[in-house]
Amino acid sequence: MKTYSIAAIPADGIGIEVIAAGIEVLDALAEKTGSFRFKFDHFDWGSDYYKTHGVMMPADGREQIKDHDAIFFGAVGAPDVPDHITLWGLRLAICQPFDQYANVRPTRILPGITSPLRHVSGPELNWVIVRENSEGEYAGVGGRVHQGHPNEVATDVSMMTRSGVDRIIRFAFKLAQSRPRKLLTVVTKSNAQRHAMVMWDEIAAEVAKDFPDVTWDKMLVDAMTMRMTMKPETLDTIVATNLHADILSDLAAALAGSLGIAPTANINPERTYPSMFEPIHGSAFDITGKGIANPIATFWTACQMLEHLGEKPAADRLMRAVERVTADPSLHTPDLGGKATTRQVTDAVIAAVQGDNE
Repeated sequence: MKTYSIAAIPADGIGIEVIAAGIEVLDALAEKTGSFRFKFDHFDWGSDYYKTHGVMMPADGREQIKDHDAIFFGAVGAPDVPDHITLWGLRLAICQPFDQYANVRPTRILPGITSPLRHVSGPELNWVIVRENSEGEYAGVGGRVHQGHPNEVATDVSMMTRSGVDRIIRFAFKLAQSRPRKLLTVVTKSNAQRHAMVMWDEIAAEVAKDFPDVTWDKMLVDAMTMRMTMKPETLDTIVATNLHADILSDLAAALAGSLGIAPTANINPERTYPSMFEPIHGSAFDITGKGIANPIATFWTACQMLEHLGEKPAADRLMRAVERVTADPSLHTPDLGGKATTRQVTDAVIAAVQGDNE
């Protein structure tokens, strides 16, 4: 029997709760499938680790997880630790050295969930946002001088490389090509950012020649927010820079009903390093420990992990279970306007997995 080794890093806040739920569901799915199993290695890295050790993870942390088949990540961030320390000390400290340059965020309205958009019932909103995940606005280039003085200067430099832009746009075209509509929208801000963003536009036009079966267009990021809200049915696959796609994917999740249902895959397409899978909702300390965190985003994220591992039938089985559960309003957590607990939703998904004989 195939055994997949998974590095589980719950990290902070509700990440601890939803990753535990995700592991339960994945183990139940593996038992139901009978053709593979999981070996989870647990790592206690995160803000509590930082408070004890002064770092978010040990110096040899990446070495400890580099040979795993995948990384199952919860959330990072704590109210009493600066956000730039938690983000750069853990999540980005894994994503960037492991060259997980394709951040893939599917968004659609699941059964039983109501979009805040009028006249949108479900089919009109079915997107995948591809976010460049290795450079751009989060390249980490910059600095501060004369701190605390009136003449203090701070810079953050957005670094774009031809190779980095080419590979993410090519990845997005391939993804669009694999979807029924074969439609791609390239998002930039090339009217104001006349160097790097113009390069994005030029590279997109060059790459498009290799994908004649894909219809593509381009949008300025500000106009894109209007299009997502007013004409969601005109979109399918979307590609944008690190910052732009980060913002747009949060908007997308909200339009689909809740951040609590939104999944993410941080992919190293060449598989030189393990890829990392995480819900996008963050650590949500306002509800930590209350037992009401929505685990659906984690379960959907697990579906992405299963697909990446080559277990597409199992991923489909889990997604069917998720949809059966979201279709029942009594199993909606508070972020969806319901009263269900994390435990109730997890139990319901496990039951749906066990009862699925397709």
